Amino acid sequence: MNFGGTIRPNNKAVAIFLVSVATLYLIYTWTNSAAAAKESALGSEKVSIGEILCAAIAAAEAGGREVKAVREKGTKLNEKSKGKTKEGVKDVLTDGDMRSHKVMFSTLTSSFPHIKVISEEHDENNNSVEPVNFNKKCPALEQISKLEWAPNDSITIWIDPLDATKEYTENLLEYVTTMVCIAVKGEPIVGVIHKPFEKKTYWAWVGQGMAEELLEINKAPDADNESFIISLSHTGDAVENRIKSKFSNAKVEKAGGAGYKSLQIASRHNAAYVHMTHIKKWDVCAGHAILKALGGRVTTMKNEPIKYGAKDQILIKNGLLASLHNGDFYSKLFKE
Repeated sequence: MNFGGTIRPNNKAVAIFLVSVATLYLIYTWTNSAAAAKESALGSEKVSIGEILCAAIAAAEAGGREVKAVREKGTKLNEKSKGKTKEGVKDVLTDGDMRSHKVMFSTLTSSFPHIKVISEEHDENNNSVEPVNFNKKCPALEQISKLEWAPNDSITIWIDPLDATKEYTENLLEYVTTMVCIAVKGEPIVGVIHKPFEKKTYWAWVGQGMAEELLEINKAPDADNESFIISLSHTGDAVENRIKSKFSNAKVEKAGGAGYKSLQIASRHNAAYVHMTHIKKWDVCAGHAILKALGGRVTTMKNEPIKYGAKDQILIKNGLLASLHNGDFYSKLFKE
């Protein structure tokens, strides 16, 4: 026995070990390369924007049914606080938010698994709810002038399962909406806003067409240029004071819900929607697409464009100015 000598490796064993390591490395590299190639191929695969529009309408309306059911059937809202906004307003979560989120998220992700879907709400069991079946050739497509396709990886879908939750808890139901937005390369091109307590759905596809309901409300005479709409709960006094300091004849209306306020602009009830503080993109994207389709303009309060890509920031830090006017009439409101 050699208790103190050097242990000499067996050359054959070393060779077998090295070959095994090299083989495993090659298998690992090939597997990852194949997975990356598959992911790249799926990302570049084109999907019909028309089909996503049909799914978006179905999802928004299904979410709306959940929101309505929770509020009208005497079901407890089970309110929870998500914290406070920058202005100190309580940010509330209810069963209506979550039930709507689950059906909307499930419907869109199961139908388009290779497209990024961003929702205001999150749940560990996002797909625990059955998705809604929808007609891929829904009636909305009859209003479309030309169908288009885009690569999966160029599309981002934004959903707000329940806009105006605070007002929802206060039974101010006219402000409540569910929303879906489709952005391609960061540009909002399709917006869907559903009003569950009125059973009305407004949608538009930039350059292609829009819902008859939207065409109808847009026929109204132009609002007075100095007719503004602002938030009911987010630093309303400060915004109102700024507006009135710039426009001596300003009329300012307060309302809940970004979706509701966007539709007030679309219907020409108000001329401009002003928000001075932080706001999230799921609140804004659908309304942005609808107003853009109507020839309007949406920017930050620093006159910056707003992008809605999957890698763009969720928070809009410099406020919001939305109007059907494309000129510089409201530029005096921009932050310096």
